Amino acid sequence: MHAKVKQLIIDRLQLDGVAPGDIDDAAPLFGDGLGLDSIDALELVIGIEKVFGVRIQDEEVGAKALASVNALVDFMRSKGVAEGA
Repeated sequence: MHAKVKQLIIDRLQLDGVAPGDIDDAAPLFGDGLGLDSIDALELVIGIEKVFGVRIQDEEVGAKALASVNALVDFMRSKGVAEGA
């Protein structure tokens, strides 16, 4: 699921020249990590809903879920998304 999440990030945010292997699972997606911003967060939330059928409704939950690829995968697993999804 990590690879699919990374590809979603790359595709939704049009990160040209970035490969899934370039994104560290534990690195922050915002700030000093991948450098995403609040508009990117909105794009990711929309993409996650479309691709995985998971809604992130609460801002605080969303901030935690979008902290890193690992956090996002853990959040989706907690919502019942299967590993192969």
